[in-house]
Amino acid sequence: MRGSVLTFTLAVLLVAGMRAADAHDVLESSNPPAGGQLSTAPSTVELSFNAPVEPGFNELVVTGPDKTSHWEAGPATVAAETISAPLRPLGPAGDYTVTYHIVSEDGHPVSGSYTFHLTVAGDGTPAPATQAQANPAAAGQPAVADATPDATVPVWVWIAAAIVLLGAGALVARRIAR
Repeated sequence: MRGSVLTFTLAVLLVAGMRAADAHDVLESSNPPAGGQLSTAPSTVELSFNAPVEPGFNELVVTGPDKTSHWEAGPATVAAETISAPLRPLGPAGDYTVTYHIVSEDGHPVSGSYTFHLTVAGDGTPAPATQAQANPAAAGQPAVADATPDATVPVWVWIAAAIVLLGAGALVARRIAR
């Protein structure tokens, strides 16, 4: 009985000790802004979140009015709460869609998208089609930036798992001893 109480108490303390920041990241601001009407094309896309973005498997894609051409000029980079990517000079006037997939500080994936409107056409051309864009099965899969596979599981998950495992082991050992 005492082992069950100890395990329950440890679990409650672990959950109570979690910070509010362990919730998923939320997009706080963007440049260009969501729904913005731009007469000149931006040279970069920059997204700021409420908590640091984990480096690893972060994606940032900008598609043009035709919904297929890509306008990013290089891979996305992460600096604390901000992810950004350079853009090629934009082309036709119309709605451009910014799509992002990030790994939040707590290790959970967060994704979303927004549009901005280019009111005056530029003279740019989209990025050449990549093999992923040419393959219909992989269409819509943005390029991966900052790939670090082990950066997606936060330390507290391993600590919590160890505590639960130790508590369960103690409970089983106590029952066997009786």
